[in-house]
Amino acid sequence: MQTGLPDNELIPLVLKGDQQAYKVLVDRYQSYIFTLAFRLMQSREDAEEVAQDVFVKAYRSLADFKGGSKFSTWLYTIAHNTGITYLRKKKQKMVAIDDESTFTQLENQESDFKANQVEDKSRKDMVNRAIEMLSPDDAQIITLFYRGDQSLDEIAAIMGLETNTVKVRLFRARQKLKEKMEKFFSEEVSNLQTV
Repeated sequence: MQTGLPDNELIPLVLKGDQQAYKVLVDRYQSYIFTLAFRLMQSREDAEEVAQDVFVKAYRSLADFKGGSKFSTWLYTIAHNTGITYLRKKKQKMVAIDDESTFTQLENQESDFKANQVEDKSRKDMVNRAIEMLSPDDAQIITLFYRGDQSLDEIAAIMGLETNTVKVRLFRARQKLKEKMEKFFSEEVSNLQTV
């Protein structure tokens, strides 16, 4: 199985019963789905359960995917809805996540960092920690836009909102992120700027 095939070429293969093609799709999106689920849940175990449910639901519903949007948008919509449903069932309050190791665990790290890789990692860690301090909705919009490369229209479809609402929320989320960075990481930010 060629893992470089685009989503729209893998989907017909999956529909014909090619399990390996679906594995490629899962491998391609599992970290994003887990990240989105983790942003909504308060525990790794719950996020893993939701992520697994997302891929089961997506597999069962793949024949319903008509290609009117990107596959990733369709999949992220399933992830968002599954996470919200899970939270409602558990009647959990959606709060910001304080686990500093969230993205550190998700990112693929090399053991032999060069100086610029260490600097990049410091920036990413700092930004990720600041994102984790945001509300789940703000964190999700930031994650979808920057890590998931979703457009405002796609985020609106995923979250069931109007595009203008997403635009406003993204603007506000960026402002909140900037405030968190300035408040909690002002020294690190100034050190990185002088390097």
